[in-house]
Amino acid sequence: MTNDQLAGIDVEALRAKYASERQRRIRPDGASQYQPTTGAFGYYATDPYTERTEREPLTDSVEVLVVGAGFGGLVTAARLRQAGFESIRLMDEGGDVGGTWYWNRYPGIHCDIQSYVYMPLLEEVGTVPNWRYAPGEEIRQHAVKIAETFDLYRDAVFHTRVTSLTWQEDDAQWLVETDRGDRMRATYVITSSGTLSQPKLPGIPGIESFRGHTFHTSRWDYGYTGGDQFGGLTGLADKRVAVVGTGATGIQVIPFVAEDAEHLFVFQRTPSSVDVRDNAPTDPEWAAALQPGWQRERQDNFIRMVSGEPVERDMTQDGWTSTAQLQRKMITGALDTSLDEDERERIDELVDFAKMNEIRERVDRIVRDPATAEKLKPWYRYMCKRPTFSDRYLPTFNRDNVTLVDTADFGGITRMTETAVVVGETEYEVDCVIFATGFEVGRSGIVSGTMPVAGRGGVQLLESWRNGPRTLHGLYSHGFPNLFNLGSLQNANSVNFVQILQDQAEHIAAVLSAARAARARYVEPTIEAEDAWLDVLRLTARDNSKFLTECTPSYYNGEGTRRSTAGSSYTPGPVAFQQLLSDWRENAMDEVLVMSSPVTRD
Repeated sequence: MTNDQLAGIDVEALRAKYASERQRRIRPDGASQYQPTTGAFGYYATDPYTERTEREPLTDSVEVLVVGAGFGGLVTAARLRQAGFESIRLMDEGGDVGGTWYWNRYPGIHCDIQSYVYMPLLEEVGTVPNWRYAPGEEIRQHAVKIAETFDLYRDAVFHTRVTSLTWQEDDAQWLVETDRGDRMRATYVITSSGTLSQPKLPGIPGIESFRGHTFHTSRWDYGYTGGDQFGGLTGLADKRVAVVGTGATGIQVIPFVAEDAEHLFVFQRTPSSVDVRDNAPTDPEWAAALQPGWQRERQDNFIRMVSGEPVERDMTQDGWTSTAQLQRKMITGALDTSLDEDERERIDELVDFAKMNEIRERVDRIVRDPATAEKLKPWYRYMCKRPTFSDRYLPTFNRDNVTLVDTADFGGITRMTETAVVVGETEYEVDCVIFATGFEVGRSGIVSGTMPVAGRGGVQLLESWRNGPRTLHGLYSHGFPNLFNLGSLQNANSVNFVQILQDQAEHIAAVLSAARAARARYVEPTIEAEDAWLDVLRLTARDNSKFLTECTPSYYNGEGTRRSTAGSSYTPGPVAFQQLLSDWRENAMDEVLVMSSPVTRD
């Protein structure tokens, strides 16, 4: 940002505007305004892509069970295969591998991280993406190629959900029960059940009474709309369509629905920040000149850039790497310690205001109707919601067949009738409602309790966490041998979460290889190691409570109810965390390698 951009900012006016816009959107029910796609709404989560095939229940044993076949599970299984583990079973509730990219097949879907760093194991599979930001089907097919390359389909089971995990001390194995009647056993269980797989719906009064067609974007109904991920939704040509939600999914899908629907009503509570996308095909000459190690180099460069670590050059040069300074409010990473905290906060806020002014000015440049443009402007700090990038979304609102309905002053959609979506007292008659309302973020089966875990002595995992999660490095817990959990809990995070999962996968493969070499009875951290890690998290935590409480409601702040994320992640960031794990593997592996009898809690 230039000095002129910073000098012209009216700080107090923007603070007041942000506060008033936040107040318009606060709801007393917080995150409970959403409802899960279970029970009477379970049909919203039904797999529309792959037919479930019946099979006999399994009662066999495997060395490693990986629960979840998204990129986290796939990379972990691939690294274990490379380490010499042969008996590996993938399990997923979907009908194939891919995780989020199996479920999300809506029109316009692309990754929002550059595909050369986002899509894992490109060199191992022998692939260079066709686009700078790859479309969803290319990413899904890459997941399939990973499974094929590492022979992961061999023992895989799909359309299968774990209903319980029970530790069997005598056998040093897990008994795994599923909704298919399976009672299989596994020496190691690795859960990577994802944070973007269970769709959620808004709790709109009367939602069940609507007589038109409805579906969730993660279960797109091409039988109704026609077309595919690239458009051609001819089934909507005579339909009045409502899209509910303008987050990362809505930004991508809305331009495609607008092209083919007779009329599109976009229901928005909070506008997203929409920056330049600038997608382009991969240059074949560039791809042909890539040298071995190219992806790791780019990944390391990207994660250093967005984590605030020093680099010689920015190899990505996009909206993420240019806003690294602003990401520290929600994403772990290094800070500029040459400034005292108050001065750093002052500068960060000014840079944030300047960036958001730039995004709002882009709305004015593109959207012709001033009233519509005003509704599309995001009035909050940059990382209050996940930033989005699109060159098609804002121009969509210049179309005559598109109406933006702002619901902020009504607490969202008021109700639904048999034929309409109602906001305030205004009814919008529609034939179809598409819910672009996202997923239950951060709610893996273990954390939510839908995958009950009974460890040593029958102790339930969530009961042992009644005073807060207890892990070593976020990956395993005392009392629950040979159980590993990939995810964001008590480790590092990044906007490119696939790279975080990749680092976790490589660490787990190293730990299991060491356990095998040492002939360890099982892998389990000591109580002392857990305590020490919780101390590290506490001592390095940065308080972001002021930022969160001033943010507009979103899943980042629990729809306005979460006061702080301090201690939930390793605040120094993923680069520092990766080095910490490397040092630990060299010097402290004995904290988890149990050679004989179990150690019990006091």
